[in-house]
Amino acid sequence: MRYVAAYLLAVLGGNRNPSAKDVEKILSSVGIESDSERLSKVISELNGKDVQEVIENGKAKLASVPAGGAVAVAAGAGGGDAAEPAKEEAKKEEKKEESEESDEDMGFGLFD
Repeated sequence: MRYVAAYLLAVLGGNRNPSAKDVEKILSSVGIESDSERLSKVISELNGKDVQEVIENGKAKLASVPAGGAVAVAAGAGGGDAAEPAKEEAKKEEKKEESEESDEDMGFGLFD
């Protein structure tokens, strides 16, 4: 990630196609040693490409990734029958947590 960030900083600074030396110079200015293998991979992947275009393509790919929150919304929208088991499950978990907490102190109070 640091190599991509340094590459983007070089592009923002006006260098349309930063070289490995440009990126190394940015990284060394903040005390980071660069791994030539990783740096060459980043340079080869981004060399000659428009950074704005790469970012827009990445945003489109991220938008297509499903999110885990959609499942919870669908389950909650099912009506009263679907919500009751969830409430019962929450009560069971709450009781379980209470019993675990009482076991943890082993009979000793904080101010005893």
